[in-house]
Amino acid sequence: MSKVKHVLGLSGGKDSAALALYMRQEHPEIDIDYFFTDTGEELPEVYEYLTMMEGALGKRITRLNSERNFEHWLRATGHFLPSAMARWCTIRMKLSPFKEWVNQFLKDGYTVYSYVAIRADEEYRQGYVSEDKNLIVKLPFREDGIDKEGVLEILSASGLGLPKYYEWRSRSGCTFCFFQQKIEWVRLKERHPEAFERAKMLEKEATEKSGGFTWNQKESLAELEKP
Repeated sequence: MSKVKHVLGLSGGKDSAALALYMRQEHPEIDIDYFFTDTGEELPEVYEYLTMMEGALGKRITRLNSERNFEHWLRATGHFLPSAMARWCTIRMKLSPFKEWVNQFLKDGYTVYSYVAIRADEEYRQGYVSEDKNLIVKLPFREDGIDKEGVLEILSASGLGLPKYYEWRSRSGCTFCFFQQKIEWVRLKERHPEAFERAKMLEKEATEKSGGFTWNQKESLAELEKP
């Protein structure tokens, strides 16, 4: 018989959490390995939520870590901060560790099914495109017609609810994710001042050594925090 493995990546956000709960409820016959790719720069609330997820799923979440920290990759890219046009942080610190982890199963002769939380109302999004015919990407929410409202219903019914950072931030990610709105940078300074100072330090180093962009367009964090 062929060897099969099922994996599901958790980001610390609502959609992947809801998918994990959904698969556990709707497909209990599938033994899924859950994983989280840790950049080392995540919000404290993300780690808290992952601990809660382990309790809800009754299973340990495997932590995948990038071999190098953010500063290493910042230097390797010429001190240019990541941006929407150059998301090297996602490639180097999220996708690469996942590929390395899953490749060990593929090399061992497994067919791997990877479940990704792209919703039915996200037609614009495309899942990870596999280069290996034995790595099969599945999109259960899209296949079953589950949208954002459905995700919220799943989390509410489970008693888990949303991660706490949704109280002040619109999406998951690193503490200094460039997708943050300016008001969310302000809230980061209020709630996690040490993380804001670290982001400001990295920005200063990057702009001094490369002359590149700041985290926000046209405004540095030092300028943003002025009264």
